[in-house]
Amino acid sequence: MSSPNTLHLNQSGPTEFVFQVLTASHKIQVLLFCFFLLLYIMILCGNSAIIAVVCAYSSLHTPMYFFLSNLSSLEICYTTTTVPLMLSNIFGAQKPISLAGCGAQMLFFLTFGGADCFLLAVIAYDRYVAICHPLHYTLIMTKELCMQMVVGSLGLSIVFTLPLTALVCSLPFCGHRQEINHFLCDAPPVLRLACGDTHIHQAVLYVVSIFVLTIPFLLICISYIFIAITILRIHSAEGRQRAFSTCSSHLTVVLLQYGCCSLVYLRPRSSTSEDEDRQLALVYTFVIPLLNPLIYTLRNKDVKEALKKSVSRKDTSKTMKV
Repeated sequence: MSSPNTLHLNQSGPTEFVFQVLTASHKIQVLLFCFFLLLYIMILCGNSAIIAVVCAYSSLHTPMYFFLSNLSSLEICYTTTTVPLMLSNIFGAQKPISLAGCGAQMLFFLTFGGADCFLLAVIAYDRYVAICHPLHYTLIMTKELCMQMVVGSLGLSIVFTLPLTALVCSLPFCGHRQEINHFLCDAPPVLRLACGDTHIHQAVLYVVSIFVLTIPFLLICISYIFIAITILRIHSAEGRQRAFSTCSSHLTVVLLQYGCCSLVYLRPRSSTSEDEDRQLALVYTFVIPLLNPLIYTLRNKDVKEALKKSVSRKDTSKTMKV
């Protein structure tokens, strides 16, 4: 006699996933759509402005701003992987996504997110060299090394996320259509829907999370320990303030990024709920990519001056045309 799971698995048709509706109220759906669309536009505009300013002004052609512009590029790719599909499903149209489509979104989401974490560690190393070894900074942080670090961050992320995605998508699922209590195809919510034993898959997820989250975070902490020691040795208060200001923006981003992601991927499954995961995912999908350009522009003198020059040039060109 067949078990219920076997009966479910024998259902005809390919596996499809449907995202759970955020709310049944049409008015709230409209408000949520407008709100998330506004956030998405702000993320695109803010991060695109940083990329454009860094490219336009030669004074910003330094390793730090090169990494910052690449971080903004990752934020744009990161949100674009999830937000458009989320907006199309927010009204409860129940549009299914195939297993292949779900796997593709998971792969891109995890890859860009992982590269984001590795790049934050690279930025910490850049700050370490700039503050602890200022005389050798230009010799160490060459254009070739900076490019290798950016490409390496993306490549290392793919090395970890591609096998994880393939492993998760190879699981059997109970039934033809699965409802995900989430707004994206992430590894934890998809694993919850699997019929078979997922202990190995959970273990792989933890190992990947440790390599992508914990190790870069430890490297960042080590970098900032040396940075703090060097700053404390600076005699002038103005010098200490200048050195600290170059690191405070990066530290703010690090705490937000690693804090939220660690709560989702490193907590035991028994201590987490689907609703909590979805709320945290909203933070690192919308809030962090939106705050990144704001943090770096509001706390960075060079970027603020470049933005002011860019705006004043546009105003001058408009006046001349009139």
